[in-house]
Amino acid sequence: MTNRPASVPRRGLNDKQAATVERLYSEAMALLKEVGHDDLAMRAVGQRAGVSPATVYTYFSSKDHLFAELFWRVIEQQGVIALRAPTPTGRLQELVRHLSDVVAGVPELTAAVHKALLAGDPEVHRVRADIGLWCVRQFHNAVGPDARLPPQVVMTLSFAMTGALMQSGMGIFGYDKLGDHLVDTVTVIMRNVA
Repeated sequence: MTNRPASVPRRGLNDKQAATVERLYSEAMALLKEVGHDDLAMRAVGQRAGVSPATVYTYFSSKDHLFAELFWRVIEQQGVIALRAPTPTGRLQELVRHLSDVVAGVPELTAAVHKALLAGDPEVHRVRADIGLWCVRQFHNAVGPDARLPPQVVMTLSFAMTGALMQSGMGIFGYDKLGDHLVDTVTVIMRNVA
């Protein structure tokens, strides 16, 4: 796992480069809301950000990489909350509800990232791994260091989260129902391990 900020796709950017990346993120998000992920073109993102297409590809290897980095940025910036419930189950329920709300709050990006995270692009693979490790770490933190749970519990929770996100992305249920389903899933998993 890298320690780079999610808002910067590569380390070592100077202030001007970081500002360019911020403009690219902002314009990509605006365009995504306007035209959707299928019709978003990297050239258009660059044009709106005031840079050449070549400059866009300096920072993002593909449209899938851009979507993955943008999603990672949103998750990393909004995904951490203070969990207040007194039990591991309660804290996990708070966490999945919050993460579901974050995902539901950016439906265009969430729809785009479903396809993007499955791409074979090595840069996407790196971001996907960062997101996965971050999620597992959040589940571990929510469970707490004193909980005596089998190690498979956190992995099962991670699988449940991923599966629920995929089912939402396939339209089996809406993002607005994601939190309810995940809270129920946490309840079932934790009831069977306590």
